[in-house]
Amino acid sequence: MAEKLTEAARAAALAQLPKWHMSEDRDAIERRLVFRDFGQAFAFMTRVALVAEAMDHHPEWFNVYKTVDILLSTHDVGGLSELDIKLARRIDTFAADFGL
Repeated sequence: MAEKLTEAARAAALAQLPKWHMSEDRDAIERRLVFRDFGQAFAFMTRVALVAEAMDHHPEWFNVYKTVDILLSTHDVGGLSELDIKLARRIDTFAADFGL
């Protein structure tokens, strides 16, 4: 089972995820991605959805046209866990494939 990250572990993880930031109102990390168009945004979300399903760890996200806002937090622990960090790394890899 996942465990909530300590402050030190959280700081170390965020240092390796420069495109993510802590949510202002939740124990979570966030990232906004702006794609060329809706097709790219949807393709990206599909790739993330398949990985998230395999991990049994699902993002909270919001999509309008070419913009995707993602929030990662582990509900079972009430905050940020290593699962969120692993998924954020995968998301960053997919985003890089789109030049983001």
